Amino acid sequence: MTELAKNSKILVCDDEEALCYLLKEQLIEEGFNVDAVYDGKYAIEAIKQKNYDLVLLDLNMREVQGEEVLKFTKEEYPSIEVIILSSQTEMKKAIQCIKLGAYDYLPKPHDPEELILTINRALEHKNLLLKTELLEKEVLKKHPVNIIGTSKALHRVLTLANKAAMSDSNILIEGETGTGKELFAEYIHKQSARKDKPFVAINCASLPDQLIESELFGHEKGAFTDAKSTKQGLVEIAHGGTLFLDEIGELSLSLQPKLLRFLENGEYRRIGGVTNLTSNVRVIGATNRNLLEEAENRNFRKDLLFRLNVITLTIPPLRERKEDIILLANYFLEAKSPVRSPKRLSPEAAELLMNYDFSGNVRELEHIIERAIIFADGEIIKAEDLNLPISRGASVSRGRPVEIPSDILSMEELEKWHIENVLNANKWDRTQTAMQLGISPKTLYTKIKKYELKQN
Repeated sequence: MTELAKNSKILVCDDEEALCYLLKEQLIEEGFNVDAVYDGKYAIEAIKQKNYDLVLLDLNMREVQGEEVLKFTKEEYPSIEVIILSSQTEMKKAIQCIKLGAYDYLPKPHDPEELILTINRALEHKNLLLKTELLEKEVLKKHPVNIIGTSKALHRVLTLANKAAMSDSNILIEGETGTGKELFAEYIHKQSARKDKPFVAINCASLPDQLIESELFGHEKGAFTDAKSTKQGLVEIAHGGTLFLDEIGELSLSLQPKLLRFLENGEYRRIGGVTNLTSNVRVIGATNRNLLEEAENRNFRKDLLFRLNVITLTIPPLRERKEDIILLANYFLEAKSPVRSPKRLSPEAAELLMNYDFSGNVRELEHIIERAIIFADGEIIKAEDLNLPISRGASVSRGRPVEIPSDILSMEELEKWHIENVLNANKWDRTQTAMQLGISPKTLYTKIKKYELKQN
């Protein structure tokens, strides 16, 4: 049995019950997961209820013709491949079906070997399209998964990551903002047995609840105002691969039970759907929060946490791996310089980076280097070209000094004062501020609204 057959679901639709039976038996012997129906209307119902990879479709049926099934499938579930089964008298119609989106057609009676070859080609085509779609989303990533560093702290985590990759357990990656949690998740995926399947990522802090649920589990046509067609969720797209849930601590309490159910048995429902669907994915969650504390404070479900953290990896902040700073800086200089010979750090600039407290971690270092490349006049990046922002422990600062309040403040007053000062220091650059505070942009936006902060 091939890996392609083992993970593929096929629907056979033909009103000749004997032919349906023979096709089903042949495909089951090849290792495929096969269902059979005897009319187009039953085919449409089956496609609504199960995640098929391919449909073998007869054109001439009693109630609903194959052409109507093809149109429905390609409009509502475009990733499903369709192979037309047609008699010699229906060749013109079969060719027209190719124009409507069918992958290929086979004449009746079919040749068994040719049928299997055509099915395998169609499934490979489906996988190729899926991989291409995912690659397009990653087009801005110039480099493959490449974790830079020689520090002992990083080596320890990489050793654990390699061991975790060999299992199929869910993983929770902890670490401050900007430490590279998604990079580690992708690294684990590429070291695992799922490496040839999709790696799909979503940031749980970037979308409102309904959109996150729709992105994760999909929705049925008409489920809400803008649901003009059925949409596959990321759990379906990631079938066989890895689903990465970044900032999982931001997931609302209303969505957490649905994710828990999926983690327990692989079952889910699209929004507006009544049928339970299944998908086999490995889930890797990431957070910059202490989820155990969040669970104690009833902001995160304990049962969901225990399902997620079968394996926990903690990514060290950049300040705990100082020996990696210059390696990373040189990597970013080479990657982001617009000319063949990359710019170089002066000794003073290198020393300044080594003494700087990177509250935004590797991501902040990347932005600093990118900015320095623009500011530097020559090939050498000087200390002043780094233009380092205010940060805890920084050896340089800019702008007016921050006045520490002398009165005793409540925790809320202190938080408001601190957020406002960091916002002002960064000229209200919310992305940079969130990075330095170690919170998500969504959380920062909520705090600004809560404390009614306004730019001066």
